[in-house]
Amino acid sequence: MKRLLEALARVVDPRTLPIAVTILLFCALFGFGSVMYTGFFSGQVLLDLLVDNAFLLIVAIGMTFVIVSGGIDLSVGSVVALTTIVEAVLAEHMHLSVWVIIPIVLLMGTVFGVVQGALIHFFRLQAFIVTLAGMFFARGLCFLITTQSITISDPTFQKISAYRLNIGIGSVTANVLIALVTLAAAIYVAHFTRFGRNVYAIGGNPRSALLMGLPVAHTRIGVYGLSGFCSALGGAVFTFYVLSGYGLQGQGMELDAIAATVIGGTLLTGGVGYVIGSLFGVGILGTIQALITFDGTLSSWWTRIVIGALLCAFCLLQRLIERHAKSVGRTGGTGAVATTGRERPHSDTSTTASDSQVLGRAPEQA
Repeated sequence: MKRLLEALARVVDPRTLPIAVTILLFCALFGFGSVMYTGFFSGQVLLDLLVDNAFLLIVAIGMTFVIVSGGIDLSVGSVVALTTIVEAVLAEHMHLSVWVIIPIVLLMGTVFGVVQGALIHFFRLQAFIVTLAGMFFARGLCFLITTQSITISDPTFQKISAYRLNIGIGSVTANVLIALVTLAAAIYVAHFTRFGRNVYAIGGNPRSALLMGLPVAHTRIGVYGLSGFCSALGGAVFTFYVLSGYGLQGQGMELDAIAATVIGGTLLTGGVGYVIGSLFGVGILGTIQALITFDGTLSSWWTRIVIGALLCAFCLLQRLIERHAKSVGRTGGTGAVATTGRERPHSDTSTTASDSQVLGRAPEQA
């Protein structure tokens, strides 16, 4: 009984309640589909949620780091489109190998994100405005390169696109494997590295993080660089998915990534969230699409309507959680770091440096 009460207390904790609601909602939606539609409850349908949304999961992972740090990135969809265009041009017109093209586009996305992060931090510009400008800039570059859709016929691209791995309950594509590796790496970075703890600390209270001597500048720029990297990687995966490059691809993907991240339990105010939550957030979006497809009588626009309603509901839930956290004298976090100077890190994820070492570093200039 005591263990049950302790488990219940952890679930209703402000730090874990958002992701708990997300997981329950995903299970409820998938269970509803399993009861309502024949053939919905199968391993392959579950795996297809990843197959069809692997690129979105990768982009949402980068967005999770940005939102946890207290920022926003509206350029991710345009970077995805730019990546597809660059890959298509390099593969079809310049006949470069895919193993040369992928590092080029990943470096391009990372540099693009780093530049945005530097503008945001050093010039005190709003992340919304900088990344909005980045969105227009990247989308404009797509049509500056070409206004046509370019189909990729490179044999290596086609082999990677057609690859399937049987795992017992079904099969997955190479895109899913890339997404899962990215997810595992992101979980490690977010919850088991100093960089990840700094991200949570900055998102929870940037001023306290600065006074503690945390590398605010490097971390903030690194977060946007990571988002740019994930956007480019998501674009590469999307290219394998559609085998073409076009400047209009990825329209609205930044909003889907934000929705998946917020529905996944990451608070827009920063400092609270789990990377694994974005997996379930993407799963919820994919499940809604699958339910509408299985129904067959509903317009695809119902997907946007339901997602919009869910997004509003989760924003209200976040506000209630924030009020509850304030009432109990706690301001969230994930257990990986303390999100304000008032609360010490959670005991199960101690930092690699002692408090005296952290406080002993000279504060970095903002």
